[in-house]
Amino acid sequence: MARRLPPLSALRAFEVAARAGSFTAAASELGVTHGAVSKHIQALEIWLGRRLFRRSGQRMIPTLHGQAFAREISSALDQIVDASRRFGSSASSSVLQVNAPATFAMRWLVPRLHRFYEQRPRAEVCVSTSTTTDHSLTGHFDIIIRRGPEQWDQFESLEFLRERNTLIASPALLRKKPLKKISDISQHTLLLTDSRPGDWESWLKEANFKNDFPVRRQSFDHFFVTLQAALDGVGLAIGPFPVLAEDVEQKRLVTPFRTVAVPRKSYFVLIPKNADQSPLLKAFVNWLIAEGQSASRSRDAGRSRATDQK
Repeated sequence: MARRLPPLSALRAFEVAARAGSFTAAASELGVTHGAVSKHIQALEIWLGRRLFRRSGQRMIPTLHGQAFAREISSALDQIVDASRRFGSSASSSVLQVNAPATFAMRWLVPRLHRFYEQRPRAEVCVSTSTTTDHSLTGHFDIIIRRGPEQWDQFESLEFLRERNTLIASPALLRKKPLKKISDISQHTLLLTDSRPGDWESWLKEANFKNDFPVRRQSFDHFFVTLQAALDGVGLAIGPFPVLAEDVEQKRLVTPFRTVAVPRKSYFVLIPKNADQSPLLKAFVNWLIAEGQSASRSRDAGRSRATDQK
């Protein structure tokens, strides 16, 4: 049976207008006139038999039905773009699209990218980020990095980095209020992250903390905000290693009880199944695995030195 599809050019104009927030912005992105966008959307509304936009002052904004329809269409267009990239001729491409969690990208991946460029000087790695609460795997990416393992049926997955949580603080804060023993934590403000519930409870249990849970707390929605608060000396936080190893090496952070550590989920590289895996993609995956192994060896060596010094 033949598919009954609305005009594809009208769908594209509608998706851009809903996403960009105005017909004018959509016209600029598509390289057409404001009137052309308006006619496309009118044609789509007639085809559907339903209004997709309504006037609000001088602007046209999506109706509730239009907003829901736009989300569906945007996801479908992303899949088309993704399939075109994966099944097109990509063997000679020098651009790699990578999506990774924000803190991981900022503190671990990006600071190391220069090493990959030393191996592939003509490559370009475009990094976009997601938050811990964003579990979607949509979008036109060659590689997606997530913590797991999870049910990733449409992807090949390779573990490349294991993490452990431990207590972190700014050196300036501990100069004012030292942490000589675990019980001294009660004298500090604890920095909590809404998207990482249970981190403090797990670490305090591992540390055999006997006191009541400290009263002074400050919560943030995402860990990169919590991390900035720790760097600024607002309080103590629980942070992942080896992702934050560079901050310790540069003396931006200290780990006063580094041998007390709680395992976290590992990082995995995800590659869409049946995708055309270019030499660049394979080289990047191999590089990630090698960097992960190197970081794990450095972490284990650091923990051994700390144990020996006790």
